[in-house]
Amino acid sequence: EMEDAFAFTETHDQLTVISEVKADMEKAVPMDRVVIGDVGYGKTEIAVRAAFKAVQDGKQVAVLVPTTLLAQQHLQTFTERMAAFPVKVRGLSRFTDAGDSKEIIAGMADGEIDVVVGTHRLLQTAVRWKDLGLVIVDEEQRFGVEHKEHIKALRTHVDVLTMSATPIPRTLEMSMAGIREMSTILTPPEERHPILTYVGAYADKQVAAAIRRELLRDGQVFYVHNRVSSIDKAAQRIRELVPEARVVVAHGQMNEDNLERTVQGFWERDYDVLVCTTIIETGLDISNANTLIVERADSLGLSQLHQLRGRVGRSRERGYAYFLYPPEKPLTETAYDRLATISQNSDLGAGMAVAMKDLEIRGAGNVLGAEQSGHVAGVGFDLYVRLVGEAVEAFRAAADGKPITTDDAPKEVRIDLPVDAHIPPDYVTSDRLRLEGYRKLAAATELDGITAVVDELVDRYGPLPEEVRRLVSVAKLRLLARAHGLEEIAVVGTQLKISPMPLPDSKQLRLKRIYPSAQYRATTGMVQLPLPRAGSGGIGAERVRDVELLQYIADFVLALDGKAAGSVVMEA
Repeated sequence: EMEDAFAFTETHDQLTVISEVKADMEKAVPMDRVVIGDVGYGKTEIAVRAAFKAVQDGKQVAVLVPTTLLAQQHLQTFTERMAAFPVKVRGLSRFTDAGDSKEIIAGMADGEIDVVVGTHRLLQTAVRWKDLGLVIVDEEQRFGVEHKEHIKALRTHVDVLTMSATPIPRTLEMSMAGIREMSTILTPPEERHPILTYVGAYADKQVAAAIRRELLRDGQVFYVHNRVSSIDKAAQRIRELVPEARVVVAHGQMNEDNLERTVQGFWERDYDVLVCTTIIETGLDISNANTLIVERADSLGLSQLHQLRGRVGRSRERGYAYFLYPPEKPLTETAYDRLATISQNSDLGAGMAVAMKDLEIRGAGNVLGAEQSGHVAGVGFDLYVRLVGEAVEAFRAAADGKPITTDDAPKEVRIDLPVDAHIPPDYVTSDRLRLEGYRKLAAATELDGITAVVDELVDRYGPLPEEVRRLVSVAKLRLLARAHGLEEIAVVGTQLKISPMPLPDSKQLRLKRIYPSAQYRATTGMVQLPLPRAGSGGIGAERVRDVELLQYIADFVLALDGKAAGSVVMEA
């Protein structure tokens, strides 16, 4: 009955997502789903239905939004959609006066109130819930990790539904790796046009022309100037450029009545141009405003740019977005990347592409820590996603009571030695074939495998040059190390480190006898010995390197095993 009262036709994707969300809510495990739908694709409706379902199951719902304006708007939507049913909806933000908010908080604690729409005020410690069942976070890119984790800490069995057009890199990455479930809404509502996006340097003439063009078709303009200190100056400048326009200012530091009156007035078309900060960024739904002008666009983040652009073009009219940057200052590289991304992805439903690009530019942050962006420095992105994916798989298997399958692949051996070993480009010219050679050598698990690779190289490219022969020797040493369970052989300064070598007492004695200068650390199983010197070994002689060094290490490993030196020849 409530669903039938929806004023628009649901798109196919909306229906799919709604059913996915409902199925999730009925499971025993708490839901943690991210809904990614572009700006104005009807995510709010999904929230309304999920909230309604939770209330029917006798639970309370918290709707968390980033700005007071959006809180008012959602409160309106929720109240309208649930008016016909016995559901109590209340709002809580810094605009709620003290008496009301006390009453609301009391109502939340004793279960009187079913749905609360609020800003960060909902996260304060004094807020108690009787039986919270669902938390809906709208525009999650505006919240920090602590906020999101705090929501989960409220109760372990709370379903969490996160909605965003451009999810933060960390969230997106978690969904890609399977830590969270992800649904996307890709079909735009009917009769929507892509927004025409223009990126360029600021020019007075152009701004004036853009505003006039919008006034000619009886529309309204958002003008974003993200500095409260100079916003009145900006408004004044626009009054001078376009004297016939009725200009008004809105920003987050105004008192509430003023702000509400201003926005209400703009909504009722009393003004033509709203000069504002990014307070309008999220969720404002004013269908008559179809031109957006952003100055200093180079200083805004990707999801901010995309969200701002989503404020226009919400009806049948074509929307225009101008992202302007100061002509006299060069753009930074990332700012250029961001503006380029925004201008390239201007078709309907570009949010996901924008978010992916954001993930690429800013990196994925830390899954367990608090950073929400930042690159995976040590490993490449693909490897990182694979690692996280494997970990998630293992946990899933454990949760379902299946045995965790571990990889029985041989351990990687890290060899870091002063050996000039590579395949020179003038021996194998193609990059791809060179890489293939490296891969085959690294993958060989026995001597025959190495011999086969060598035969193939000789057959295809002629006799091996010295560097390649050394590479083959390194591969042989790797096999030997693998056979003895070693994971690292490296030279640090003038010391050679080999680990792990768990040596029983008898072998420790042998080590002291044959190599008196070696040190052994029992806790880490690491052996350290000074690099031998070449030739007669006098002071000032060079340290050994290349194949001689490889042979020395092989002899050392064999000697501890009680085998004769030279029983395995490293030379290729």
